[in-house]
Amino acid sequence: MTVNPEMSEPLRVVLVDDQELVRAGFRVILGAEPDIEVVGEASNGVTAISEVARLRPDVVLMDVQMPEMDGLAATGQILGDTDAGYLPKIVILTTFDDENYLFEALRAGASGFLLKNSAPEDLVESVRIVARGDALLSPEVTRRVITRFAGLAPADNQPAADYRPPELTEREYEVLILLARGSSNAEIAAQLYLGETTVKTHVSRVLTKLDLRDRTHAVVFAYEKGIVTPGSA
Repeated sequence: MTVNPEMSEPLRVVLVDDQELVRAGFRVILGAEPDIEVVGEASNGVTAISEVARLRPDVVLMDVQMPEMDGLAATGQILGDTDAGYLPKIVILTTFDDENYLFEALRAGASGFLLKNSAPEDLVESVRIVARGDALLSPEVTRRVITRFAGLAPADNQPAADYRPPELTEREYEVLILLARGSSNAEIAAQLYLGETTVKTHVSRVLTKLDLRDRTHAVVFAYEKGIVTPGSA
């Protein structure tokens, strides 16, 4: 597990799930980490909205199916509150049955997805990953996302595949393609013969120019625009 030595304060996390046992388990796992602090909990979307506004956490772990207000609606409201002055990173907690919610959650602004049966170390690392602005799509969920794109792709998508955002330079476009294929900064640096710091700068510029919240949304953007397609190398 990777702990950021530069962080002076622990990452503040709010847990949102209607099952007390699930929250308790997550609380124990995350509470054992010196760089993570669980500062609040909620059992439904309505309470989650008020707790996030009150506590201003760095990361929210959000269940989907809950009473009063589900996790998708709560995510949209939390991230749509531009007057809040800050936006937390939200990880949607999913099960295999939740795959129909993936795109709706991404469009609501979720930074990633984690399956509820993931290993404890994956839960911990998910908090760190989204806190630093990286994409979080577990391998199982990634496969389902790509399958969905393949199912939605038209028989002839060549016109879309020719699309190139006019805002991007040639290098930024190359970075977007590799990013959408799931490459890390280190892998992009190796493929383009660049330094990791330079790649990080390019990624930041891509997100800014395309008005995308994070790497997860850059991946969705690239697939939806046909810049990359399922199965492309």
